[in-house]
Amino acid sequence: MDVRLLRIDSRLLHGQVATNWVKAAKVDRILVVSDGVAKDELRKVLIRQATPPGTKVNVIPINKMLRVYQDVRFAGLKVMVLVECPLDAQRLIESGIRINSINIGSLSFSMGRRMVTDTIAVNQTDVEAFTWLHNRGIQLETRKVSTDSKRDLWKALRENGLVKKTV
Repeated sequence: MDVRLLRIDSRLLHGQVATNWVKAAKVDRILVVSDGVAKDELRKVLIRQATPPGTKVNVIPINKMLRVYQDVRFAGLKVMVLVECPLDAQRLIESGIRINSINIGSLSFSMGRRMVTDTIAVNQTDVEAFTWLHNRGIQLETRKVSTDSKRDLWKALRENGLVKKTV
Protein backbone atom coordinates (compact mmCIF):
# COMPACT_ATOMS: atom_id res chain seq x y z
CA MET A 1 0.00 0.00 0.00
CA ASP A 2 1.28 3.40 -0.96
CA VAL A 3 0.33 5.95 1.72
CA ARG A 4 0.58 9.17 -0.28
CA LEU A 5 -0.65 11.42 2.52
CA LEU A 6 -1.15 10.93 6.23
CA ARG A 7 -3.20 13.81 7.56
CA ILE A 8 -4.22 14.62 11.11
CA ASP A 9 -7.43 16.63 11.21
CA SER A 10 -10.02 16.55 13.97
CA ARG A 11 -12.65 17.21 11.30
CA LEU A 12 -11.43 14.23 9.23
CA LEU A 13 -13.00 14.50 5.77
CA HIS A 14 -14.36 17.90 4.76
CA GLY A 15 -14.39 20.22 1.76
CA GLN A 16 -10.69 21.09 1.69
CA VAL A 17 -9.64 17.47 1.97
CA ALA A 18 -12.23 16.24 -0.49
CA THR A 19 -11.58 18.80 -3.21
CA ASN A 20 -7.90 19.64 -2.85
CA TRP A 21 -5.87 16.92 -1.17
CA VAL A 22 -7.40 14.01 -3.10
CA LYS A 23 -6.31 15.58 -6.39
CA ALA A 24 -2.94 16.80 -5.11
CA ALA A 25 -2.00 13.43 -3.61
CA LYS A 26 -3.36 11.48 -6.61
CA VAL A 27 -5.01 8.81 -4.48
CA ASP A 28 -7.34 5.95 -5.38
CA ARG A 29 -8.93 5.78 -1.97
CA ILE A 30 -9.39 7.65 1.29
CA LEU A 31 -8.99 5.67 4.48
CA VAL A 32 -10.52 7.30 7.53
CA VAL A 33 -8.79 5.49 10.37
CA SER A 34 -10.56 5.92 13.69
CA ASP A 35 -11.75 3.43 16.28
CA GLY A 36 -14.55 5.78 17.34
CA VAL A 37 -15.81 6.73 13.89
CA ALA A 38 -15.73 3.10 12.72
CA LYS A 39 -18.43 2.39 15.36
CA ASP A 40 -20.52 5.51 14.58
CA GLU A 41 -22.97 4.92 11.73
CA LEU A 42 -24.03 8.59 11.48
CA ARG A 43 -20.45 9.84 11.15
CA LYS A 44 -19.68 7.16 8.55
CA VAL A 45 -22.67 8.31 6.47
CA LEU A 46 -21.55 11.95 6.72
CA ILE A 47 -18.01 11.02 5.66
CA ARG A 48 -19.30 9.10 2.65
CA GLN A 49 -21.39 12.12 1.66
CA ALA A 50 -18.32 14.39 1.78
CA THR A 51 -16.30 12.12 -0.49
CA PRO A 52 -15.69 13.48 -3.99
CA PRO A 53 -17.31 11.61 -6.88
CA GLY A 54 -15.06 8.89 -8.27
CA THR A 55 -13.12 8.48 -5.02
CA LYS A 56 -13.69 5.52 -2.73
CA VAL A 57 -13.66 5.91 1.03
CA ASN A 58 -13.46 3.38 3.82
CA VAL A 59 -13.85 4.04 7.53
CA ILE A 60 -11.85 1.51 9.50
CA PRO A 61 -10.47 1.02 13.01
CA ILE A 62 -6.73 1.32 13.59
CA ASN A 63 -6.14 -2.43 13.94
CA LYS A 64 -7.77 -3.10 10.57
CA MET A 65 -5.58 -0.43 8.94
CA LEU A 66 -2.52 -2.21 10.27
CA ARG A 67 -3.73 -5.53 8.80
CA VAL A 68 -4.61 -4.17 5.33
CA TYR A 69 -1.39 -2.16 5.12
CA GLN A 70 0.59 -5.41 5.16
CA ASP A 71 -1.84 -7.31 2.89
CA VAL A 72 -0.36 -7.95 -0.57
CA ARG A 73 -3.83 -7.63 -2.15
CA PHE A 74 -3.61 -3.87 -1.49
CA ALA A 75 0.02 -3.41 -2.59
CA GLY A 76 -0.81 -1.16 -5.56
CA LEU A 77 -3.41 0.95 -3.77
CA LYS A 78 -2.61 4.69 -3.46
CA VAL A 79 -4.24 6.04 -0.32
CA MET A 80 -4.73 9.10 1.81
CA VAL A 81 -5.01 8.20 5.48
CA LEU A 82 -6.98 10.55 7.73
CA VAL A 83 -6.77 10.35 11.52
CA GLU A 84 -8.29 12.57 14.18
CA CYS A 85 -5.34 12.97 16.53
CA PRO A 86 -1.54 12.75 16.73
CA LEU A 87 -1.70 9.69 18.99
CA ASP A 88 -3.49 7.71 16.27
CA ALA A 89 -0.76 8.70 13.78
CA GLN A 90 1.86 7.58 16.30
CA ARG A 91 0.10 4.23 16.76
CA LEU A 92 0.10 3.64 13.00
CA ILE A 93 3.78 4.47 12.60
CA GLU A 94 4.81 2.49 15.69
CA SER A 95 3.12 -0.52 14.10
CA GLY A 96 4.98 -0.26 10.81
CA ILE A 97 3.30 2.26 8.51
CA ARG A 98 6.14 3.99 6.66
CA ILE A 99 5.94 7.69 5.85
CA ASN A 100 8.34 10.63 5.88
CA SER A 101 5.95 13.44 6.72
CA ILE A 102 2.57 14.13 8.24
CA ASN A 103 0.23 16.92 7.24
CA ILE A 104 -1.61 18.49 10.16
CA GLY A 105 -4.75 20.30 9.08
CA SER A 106 -6.75 21.24 12.14
CA LEU A 107 -6.92 20.23 15.78
CA SER A 108 -9.94 21.84 17.39
CA PHE A 109 -9.65 24.01 20.48
CA SER A 110 -11.28 22.83 23.68
CA MET A 111 -10.63 23.07 27.41
CA GLY A 112 -7.08 22.00 28.22
CA ARG A 113 -5.77 22.74 24.73
CA ARG A 114 -3.46 25.56 23.69
CA MET A 115 -3.48 27.24 20.29
CA VAL A 116 -0.10 26.96 18.54
CA THR A 117 -1.23 28.06 15.06
CA ASP A 118 -4.46 29.58 13.80
CA THR A 119 -5.94 26.08 13.25
CA ILE A 120 -4.06 23.81 15.66
CA ALA A 121 -4.67 23.46 19.39
CA VAL A 122 -2.72 20.87 21.36
CA ASN A 123 -2.77 19.23 24.76
CA GLN A 124 0.05 17.40 26.53
CA THR A 125 -0.83 14.05 24.91
CA ASP A 126 -0.61 15.68 21.46
CA VAL A 127 2.76 17.27 22.29
CA GLU A 128 4.12 13.91 23.47
CA ALA A 129 2.93 12.19 20.26
CA PHE A 130 4.37 14.97 18.08
CA THR A 131 7.67 14.70 20.00
CA TRP A 132 7.75 10.94 19.40
CA LEU A 133 7.10 11.49 15.67
CA HIS A 134 9.67 14.30 15.39
CA ASN A 135 12.31 12.19 17.15
CA ARG A 136 11.87 9.55 14.42
CA GLY A 137 12.64 12.08 11.71
CA ILE A 138 9.07 12.57 10.52
CA GLN A 139 8.40 16.03 9.13
CA LEU A 140 5.39 17.69 10.78
CA GLU A 141 3.98 20.18 8.31
CA THR A 142 0.87 22.29 8.52
CA ARG A 143 -1.10 23.28 5.47
CA LYS A 144 -4.81 23.67 4.98
CA VAL A 145 -4.59 22.92 1.27
CA SER A 146 -1.77 21.68 -0.93
CA THR A 147 -1.14 25.09 -2.50
CA ASP A 148 -0.43 26.74 0.87
CA SER A 149 3.18 27.19 1.94
CA LYS A 150 4.45 24.46 4.23
CA ARG A 151 4.84 25.50 7.84
CA ASP A 152 6.81 23.50 10.39
CA LEU A 153 4.65 22.45 13.34
CA TRP A 154 7.72 21.56 15.39
CA LYS A 155 8.88 25.16 15.09
CA ALA A 156 5.47 26.40 16.27
CA LEU A 157 5.62 24.02 19.26
CA ARG A 158 9.11 25.34 20.13
CA GLU A 159 8.06 28.97 19.75
CA ASN A 160 5.15 28.35 22.11
CA GLY A 161 7.46 26.82 24.72
CA LEU A 162 5.91 23.36 24.45
CA VAL A 163 9.08 21.53 23.42
CA LYS A 164 12.73 22.19 24.06
CA LYS A 165 14.94 23.61 21.37
CA THR A 166 17.34 21.05 19.96
CA VAL A 167 20.88 21.77 18.91
